[in-house]
Amino acid sequence: MPKYDASSIKVLRGLEGVRKRPAMYIAGTGPDGFHQLLFEILDNAVDEALAGYATEVEVRLYEDGSASVRDNGRGVPVDVMPGEGRPAIEVIYTELHAGGKFEEGAYKVSGGLHGVGASVVNALSEWMVVEVMRGGEHFRVKFSRGHVVEPLSTVGKVRGKKTGTFVRFKPDPEIFGEQSFDYRRVRRRLREVAFLTGGLKISFQDERSGKSEVFHEKGGVASFARAIADNEEPLYPKPILLSGKSGEVEVDVGLLHTKGYGTEILAYANLIPTRDGGTHVSGFRSAYTRALNQYARKAGLNKGKGPAPSGEDLLEGLFAVVSVKLPQPQFEGQTKGKLLNPEAQSAVAQVVYERLFEYLEQNPRVGKLIYEKARRAAQAREAARKARELVRRQNPLESDDLPGKLADCQTEDPEEAELFIVEGDSAGGSAKQGRDRRFQAILPLRGKILNVEKANLDRALKNNEIRAMVAAIGAGIQGSEHVHFDPDAIRYHKIILMTDADVDGSHIRTLLLTFFYRYMRPLIERGYLYIAQPPLYRIRVGRKAEYVYDDEVLKRRLAELEGKNVEIQRFKGLGEMNPEQLWETTMNPETRILKRVTIEDALEASETFERLMGTEVAPRREFIEEYARFAELDV
Repeated sequence: MPKYDASSIKVLRGLEGVRKRPAMYIAGTGPDGFHQLLFEILDNAVDEALAGYATEVEVRLYEDGSASVRDNGRGVPVDVMPGEGRPAIEVIYTELHAGGKFEEGAYKVSGGLHGVGASVVNALSEWMVVEVMRGGEHFRVKFSRGHVVEPLSTVGKVRGKKTGTFVRFKPDPEIFGEQSFDYRRVRRRLREVAFLTGGLKISFQDERSGKSEVFHEKGGVASFARAIADNEEPLYPKPILLSGKSGEVEVDVGLLHTKGYGTEILAYANLIPTRDGGTHVSGFRSAYTRALNQYARKAGLNKGKGPAPSGEDLLEGLFAVVSVKLPQPQFEGQTKGKLLNPEAQSAVAQVVYERLFEYLEQNPRVGKLIYEKARRAAQAREAARKARELVRRQNPLESDDLPGKLADCQTEDPEEAELFIVEGDSAGGSAKQGRDRRFQAILPLRGKILNVEKANLDRALKNNEIRAMVAAIGAGIQGSEHVHFDPDAIRYHKIILMTDADVDGSHIRTLLLTFFYRYMRPLIERGYLYIAQPPLYRIRVGRKAEYVYDDEVLKRRLAELEGKNVEIQRFKGLGEMNPEQLWETTMNPETRILKRVTIEDALEASETFERLMGTEVAPRREFIEEYARFAELDV
């Protein structure tokens, strides 16, 4: 037995702990954590803009894998810190919990409350160069993996009163491997920040591809709401802007109601996306519902027959952006997924109630349109409830019975269990015969499921295929007051969509992805949803056979096999494979290729799904094949 005494205890000095356990400080060492490095530096530049000192930010991606952020703010302090004996800039980038965000005099509003952003990025970078223009001089310092390698020096004079900070860094391959910055992902964040700052000019250049863009969104969060609802038909022409201040909390909310059925609420605290919501979202929901109900009573809109709209009915078709700025934000964890400040809830509730009620009184036509839509939603909900009561015993959502066409697996351990959702009875039959019954379950679907982007929840629950999926997965469904979704009750921790490798198969996958995104989103967030990759071709040369998964590989292999007698079999669908072939190519954990479905952020998911499945038909076809942009390889 190894001894356990004082010699067993190790103290990690300085930034050693960050390199040893990066996931404690950023979102792991995968793509999320990799991009968070850039966003932490970006946040520092944006904080200068929020403080009123910067008007422009420039972000650049380089061919050597590095990235840079430049702002025209005050410039990082370079004078010697009292008690430290070192320039402030060196302390900021090499010590945890060092920065100007602990004292309210330097930054009234900031996303970086921990004071670890710059130093953590430094610790996890192969190298970092920081240049500062301040006090008429140009300074430079270089770091490597958290240590100073070129001390602060003056490299020249600055003409005029030009000030600012330039940070360029390269993520350390020892930590992150051979990853690279994703142009689309960085672009989304920059566009998001431009909307939220409402006036900050952000330039973006990718030297790898030559692409460049400028984001300068003066319309703020109202324009942001319009953007995320871009492919839905609006209920009224202009988005609603609700702005105000309560105490030290600034509140900005953009709203736009559409004729569709989906609801999207994006929330931010000091420009940091809070994907898990928090107190500001709670404040918004309660005040939004209260203001609409109060206005309806005052305007006499709530009279007449039929059920009164619930909170969910009032949210139907709503696209909203909730942004708060406050001095001392409290988040859950360094990745800042949820806001905890109670004052944010009261501030948002006060501003939203007062401003929305005032807006509705000044725009009665808009108020009537919103409330009438909610009443129609309530009527549909009530009609569906009555229909469910009539077929209560046959409804799998309200019983413990599994759907009859489900071929379940033997294991009861969700971590081992896999559910294949298969297109068509023919492929379902092959999958049932070819599967490993110990841990693989099969649920065949007949044709294309209901497009839930064009239907409300109650209509979706009448669809037999959707009801079968909900019953098989066993966790309920989101978006209803009567049925709830419990992620811990999911019966399978691998849910695999297995459809044909053609346009119809892509369409069915898209419909399924839309359903899971809208009504079982935690399932995606936990990494339980996958897409199977069936082969397109089978090549046989003599007695040897191999499977090919795309046309480019086929061309390459045929060129390599030129002169030989090659037999090519094209699989038009899963049903053409016998059980052995289906197992070998698509279901065997040892040989198959799966793509794990992820949602990088709510904005991209919302935009993409609405373009695919919303009320606007034109953009849909060209995007069907791009479902894989949400996927990362998982063999």
